[in-house]
Amino acid sequence: MATEPTRLMGLFDKEEQAVSAIRSLRDDGFTLERVHGPIPSHLIADALALPKSRVGWFTLAGGITGFLAGFLLAIFTATRWHLIVSGKPVVALVPFVIVGFEFTILFAVFGNVLGLISQARLPRFGPIAPYDPRLTGHKFGVLASCNAARQKDLHHFFEGKGAQIIADEGGQS
Repeated sequence: MATEPTRLMGLFDKEEQAVSAIRSLRDDGFTLERVHGPIPSHLIADALALPKSRVGWFTLAGGITGFLAGFLLAIFTATRWHLIVSGKPVVALVPFVIVGFEFTILFAVFGNVLGLISQARLPRFGPIAPYDPRLTGHKFGVLASCNAARQKDLHHFFEGKGAQIIADEGGQS
């Protein structure tokens, strides 16, 4: 019978304490789920060691697709309705670059939005992680999980790092 993982959040007064806890969590075999902070922190971002975002690739793919789609649309409409002006060729590449550029911008934005939604795994319908209002003021929160057998170890880990501990159900323990 599978048991639900236990989640605990440690509230830290100082950024350095939270960074130390983040770096030590993985070494001790616990799963880091989320980090909250009142300010953006380069130290926390470095400690998390997050992979580089792939959203830029979605933007690039959208831009290339848009350029080709705009160029092909202009070519299609020019060949469909033969509007010969002053002896110019029906498929004139220079004016079609303008249409391709506009479609590049449009499709790159679409690709960017789709990339953001897919990489952020939005929308999320599951339960929201525990949150404490003090995290917007002056505390740093580190949410970690482990199996039920190691709950006391995780509790002692956070105590050893100098954190106040909040259980998953939202009450203080």
